[in-house]
Amino acid sequence: MIIEYHCPMPKIFYVQLTVGNNEFFGEGKTRQAARHNAAMKALQALQNEPIPEKSPQNGESGKEMDDDKDANKSEISLVFEIALKRNMPVSFEVIKESGPPHMKSFVTRVSVGEFSAEGEGNSKKLSKKRAATTVLQELKKLPPLPVVEKPKLFFKKRPKTIIKAGPEYGQGMNPISRLAQIQQAKKEKEPDYVLLSERGMPRRREFVMQVKVGNEVATGTGPNKKIAKKNAAEAMLLQLGYKASTSLQDQLDKVRI
Repeated sequence: MIIEYHCPMPKIFYVQLTVGNNEFFGEGKTRQAARHNAAMKALQALQNEPIPEKSPQNGESGKEMDDDKDANKSEISLVFEIALKRNMPVSFEVIKESGPPHMKSFVTRVSVGEFSAEGEGNSKKLSKKRAATTVLQELKKLPPLPVVEKPKLFFKKRPKTIIKAGPEYGQGMNPISRLAQIQQAKKEKEPDYVLLSERGMPRRREFVMQVKVGNEVATGTGPNKKIAKKNAAEAMLLQLGYKASTSLQDQLDKVRI
């Protein structure tokens, strides 16, 4: 009888860390341990290195700064950005598709104004990216656009409209709206309405509404909440020293009708 023992090899993870122009390799039993190992090696090697100086914000390297910004953008985005700035039409078109289903090949053509290029890849996305990369080389040869300073816009402040709410202000208006406008004109808190009670038989209901303006309180009654609120607002207007919303002549005319 023969017994054989097999000891599985432990799994080791390897990680490559790039810091500037330096590369560091770490290993460990887990991904995290491998990353930690690579970071420790980088720290030990770079701890005595001088801190690089920050590049100047203004001055010589405007083009270099633009190149750094462009490095963070995709080739396709750059094509659209340049075309937009120069008012040039852009179009991408898949002009060829070949090969078996598992090994497809695509050719995409990009046109930017009078410039055009083609790119090939095993996916539409890759062929589009390669076409954009090729046409970018031509677009970057174009002369720089002239710098146009935007005119400074000056806005004249409109004077605040001050409404003088005299005793006759807003006559003829709905008392609720009139009271609200008067409070706004005086830059004071809007009227606060509260339903105090609801009484009477179902077909003969009477509602009592209270309105509060500052320290002043007034009430109004009516066969429904709307009329009760209106009458409360009118009572408050009279209490504050304003003339009736509907003049006596208007009331007499309504009675005659």
